[in-house]
Amino acid sequence: MSRSGIGYDLHRLAAGRKLVLGGIEVPFEKGPVGHSDGDALAHAICDALLGAAGLGDIGTHFPDTDPKWKDAHSLRLLEHVRSLLEERRLRIMNLDAIVITERPKLGPHFSAMREALAQALGIEASRINLKAKTNEGVGAVGRGEAIAAQAIATLES
Repeated sequence: MSRSGIGYDLHRLAAGRKLVLGGIEVPFEKGPVGHSDGDALAHAICDALLGAAGLGDIGTHFPDTDPKWKDAHSLRLLEHVRSLLEERRLRIMNLDAIVITERPKLGPHFSAMREALAQALGIEASRINLKAKTNEGVGAVGRGEAIAAQAIATLES
């Protein structure tokens, strides 16, 4: 049986914080504000995987009230989601994700992101597709005040 789920995440950006996306640090003068490392891409993928598995959402599993997840690297969150999927004998068939930001340019970093995400999830990097889009200067993302990501996951039992 095949199951699909979608995920979305958005984080405000602030000066002096590291920009972590897809499990890697991307050079930039701003980074996300969040309880964990604020990796919008990893968080959207978590939500997509949890949704496909019928396991709720990221806030249910990693609440911002739990000090265990304070400043946690989001690859740890993905590893935990991976273990939940394995317990239910669900395999990740495909992940497709979009990061929405005006800057920085992300294309040069996608290969390293795919490798980091794939390792955390125990799958081949070829099962992960990443894209970047701008918000055409519209809204908080367009003004460079936030970064967002969307993802879809397909699981098989």
